[in-house]
Amino acid sequence: MNPYFIKEPSLISFSGGRTSAYMLYKILQAHDSVLPEYVHVTFANTGKEMDETLDFVKDCQDKWDVDIKWLELDVDYSLPKEDRLFYKFVSYESASRKGEPFEKLIEHWNKDRTPRKKNLQYKKDGTWILPNPVARFCTDYLKIRALNWYAKSINLETYQTVLGLRYDEQRRVHRRKNSKYETKKKTSLMPMYDAKDSILDVQKFWEQSNFDLKLPIINGETPHGNCDLCFLKSHNKTVQLIKEKPSRADWWADIEKKSQNVFRRGRPSYAEYIETIELQPSLPFDDDGMDCFCHD
Repeated sequence: MNPYFIKEPSLISFSGGRTSAYMLYKILQAHDSVLPEYVHVTFANTGKEMDETLDFVKDCQDKWDVDIKWLELDVDYSLPKEDRLFYKFVSYESASRKGEPFEKLIEHWNKDRTPRKKNLQYKKDGTWILPNPVARFCTDYLKIRALNWYAKSINLETYQTVLGLRYDEQRRVHRRKNSKYETKKKTSLMPMYDAKDSILDVQKFWEQSNFDLKLPIINGETPHGNCDLCFLKSHNKTVQLIKEKPSRADWWADIEKKSQNVFRRGRPSYAEYIETIELQPSLPFDDDGMDCFCHD
């Protein structure tokens, strides 16, 4: 049986990277280029993706003639408190590009809810909580809950989340299979792992394709992918990405200043990165960053 042939109601989580796009193509190929009506494709936009990522999602949508649902978190303070945070459909043209969903989530998290103090960067002096390596509520709300909202909006109660985890990502696969997200009604399907497709298969596919994600591959990965300066990226990657384009750090530094807090303790704030970046030595794009749901 073709691992990419899907027989049950499913949501394909398309991150906008080469790996998940490869998976989407193989699923389309397994179904003669037409997805069954019980298979849905979603892309959750945080507002901090690279422009090239949004261009790539649209290219896949148009060139493969596949319906991709673009989702975004939003907040409306004119609504009752319990309804202020919600999700909506957007398009390539209307998708946020200045971090709006991310910033609205942080504001909502600190204004409209009473946060648990355990594992959160919280102080009684009014310091705002920011997503951090221990409490990644950005991934939870901007990605995972957006997917769950879409399932609920189409009355889908029992389904598979189709993830682009490769055969060479066994640690991620094992973690996902044993995570809290696996329930009787919501399970994960990882066809790339089952098909034993690796990063080499992905790279070969895009080398032969008539279009590609216009972000560089460095040491077998795409360091510019996902949120442009995600706090889970390693120090070296952060330095190199800011060196390439210093303005990338502005949004992150502004949020930290506004919140009187930092996204990640134990290393420079984004403002400090900006101030000292010219003094930093040339560093390699290493691969010791942390994993999250927003994988390639």
